[in-house]
Amino acid sequence: MTYFCAAMALLGAGCAQLPASTEAAQSDPAPPAWMAPLPHGGSSTDLAHWWQSLGDPLLVQLMEAAEQASPTLASATSRLTQARAALGNAQAANRPSVGASLSAQRGVNSASPIVGTGLQGSLDASWEIDLFGANRAAANAAQARLQGSTAQWHEARVSVAADTANAYTGWRSCRKLLQVLQLDASSRSETARLSALSAQAGFTAPAVAALANASAAEGRGRSTQQSSQCDSSLKALVALTAVAEPELRQRLDAPQAGSATLAMPSVSKVPAQVLSQRPDLYAAQRELAAASADLGAAQAQRYPRLMLNGSVGALNYSSQGSTTDLSTWSIGPVSLSLPILDGGRRVANVQAAQARYTEAAALYRARVRQAVREVEDALLQLESTGAQKDDAAAAAQGYGQSFNATQARYQAGSASLPELEDARRSTLSAQTALLQLDLQRSQAWIALYRALGGGWNVNAPLPTDTHD
Repeated sequence: MTYFCAAMALLGAGCAQLPASTEAAQSDPAPPAWMAPLPHGGSSTDLAHWWQSLGDPLLVQLMEAAEQASPTLASATSRLTQARAALGNAQAANRPSVGASLSAQRGVNSASPIVGTGLQGSLDASWEIDLFGANRAAANAAQARLQGSTAQWHEARVSVAADTANAYTGWRSCRKLLQVLQLDASSRSETARLSALSAQAGFTAPAVAALANASAAEGRGRSTQQSSQCDSSLKALVALTAVAEPELRQRLDAPQAGSATLAMPSVSKVPAQVLSQRPDLYAAQRELAAASADLGAAQAQRYPRLMLNGSVGALNYSSQGSTTDLSTWSIGPVSLSLPILDGGRRVANVQAAQARYTEAAALYRARVRQAVREVEDALLQLESTGAQKDDAAAAAQGYGQSFNATQARYQAGSASLPELEDARRSTLSAQTALLQLDLQRSQAWIALYRALGGGWNVNAPLPTDTHD
């Protein structure tokens, strides 16, 4: 009777819940504006359609191919499916469970020595009344982790797009530099040819011809090395997209519909607003919520648990033409389990859950700070490369004009070969620096795209195969 009264008292208090863990751990106060300059000048582009707006359809096609081949995206898809299944399991704990059984028997028993047939069927149901919210907290944790897995799937897509863009722009830049080095090697070879003819005619010393030959060999070596680097970049792009190399070479060499001139993606003036644009931060925040729910579930396990059972059974026994119906039904028992001594297991579980929550909070705050840093680093790189571009272009143009003038004077006999080679080195260095600056600027745009979350949208379509 005492236990029955206790059970009724607990049923009456069923609406009471343990205090939920507050989802504290907000990010450190963010500055009111970016500390780095914004290079967009008031105009911005939607991140979700940024790649399509660049006017290079091949880049978009390669990104789609990379998504299909990416093991990272496949792993994220698998984790998303697992998170959905985990949520289904957690939600099932809040619902009654019903099982059925059927049996048949023929023979004799102690009550009747005459052969008879017994047919029996039953439905058994059980339901844990979630008095203190342990099952609800577990379901909330699974829901938060599903949302985090969804964001991680989008994060994987952003990462694949950025990696593909970096590989693609790197290969394009490599090819441009190769063209410069090939022209330089051709110019050096022509100088060596003319120097050899001059030395044979006795107009110049053999040492001058030797210097010209050395310069030509150096130019050919640089061109060969750059060609090898471009082939290596191409093979990296093949591995990333899983497109066959002959096909990829053909598509890369085909005339492009447009050139990928990167434009400014949208960036908020308030650093804190970047949190809503980054899937990794959203996933970290959802993991924090899940850890909070896990803590509540662990705390609820320290309190009593109430189970309600019921069954409906049908038993039909027939013998010598007579049939007996022995069907039964029952509601109950109502069982109450009271944790008394468990060697400190439940307390240890709470402590472990609290530690995981503290860790998740620290990781979330650290990722917030890292996100602001990544955006500002990309903005600083854009500012720096933009400020250098005009000077680098002017330097390349000026050294080019100086080299042309020195070459004309050399061919006229009024300039020495060392003067010509010095002008050539300055010109090549300036042209290389300009191409590298263009590459760095493209990489900074891509880094900013990644740092801003790549146009992630929580309502964006998910892979359909994860529903299977």
